[in-house]
Amino acid sequence: MMQQDENLRSVSYGQSLIKYRLIYAARRTLEIAVLPDTTVVVKAPIGADIFKIEKKISHRARWIIRQLNYFKQFSPRTPKRYYLNGETHLYLGKRYRLKIVQADQDWVKLTRGYFLISCHDQVNPVSTERLLTNWYSEKAALQFNARFDRCWPKFKQFSLDKPTLSIRRMQKRWGSLSANGRLTLNSNLIKTPLECIDYVLSHELCHLKFHNHCSGFYRLLETVNPGWEKVKHKLELSLV
Repeated sequence: MMQQDENLRSVSYGQSLIKYRLIYAARRTLEIAVLPDTTVVVKAPIGADIFKIEKKISHRARWIIRQLNYFKQFSPRTPKRYYLNGETHLYLGKRYRLKIVQADQDWVKLTRGYFLISCHDQVNPVSTERLLTNWYSEKAALQFNARFDRCWPKFKQFSLDKPTLSIRRMQKRWGSLSANGRLTLNSNLIKTPLECIDYVLSHELCHLKFHNHCSGFYRLLETVNPGWEKVKHKLELSLV
């Protein structure tokens, strides 16, 4: 989908001011989405009249405000990390406490509810963060490729080309599928349960057949990932 224009706007509704990001794109219908970070995104067909766009937003204002209030109750979503002994960090949906020691080699191990981190250099938050980040990257590569191989057979019947998989840190998306067939996963997914990783993979793979979120898209998603809505809800509340 080619993005043509993007700007920040607002619509008044009673005593509330709904701020939203407007994106003009090659599509037929208007889409309003409230993201977990409380960003409101409106995608409109290229050339759509702004008056009609804001009229539609006003009609959906109560729903938008309900969604905003729902997500706000979970803020701040990502507590600041200090990488000190006793601090908890997630892996595949479970919390582990940091236990940091100084030894002859750098390594990270999961053991009995702890991230046991050995630092060859002087123990400090910078080296601890580096070691844990590298460990997460290695596990993400292993787990994401394994889950990709697990999900892909459900799509073979459509004679689709299997996308290439890449992993990187993304600020506001769990995954994406490019026009040239590259499936990208947010590296932070490694901190969520396996079912959440499967959901994101299935969601993006469904876009190989349906480029937008039409009814056919959701029927296919339910077929390949039954109960996806509950998993999506769990993912949206993930503290990563």
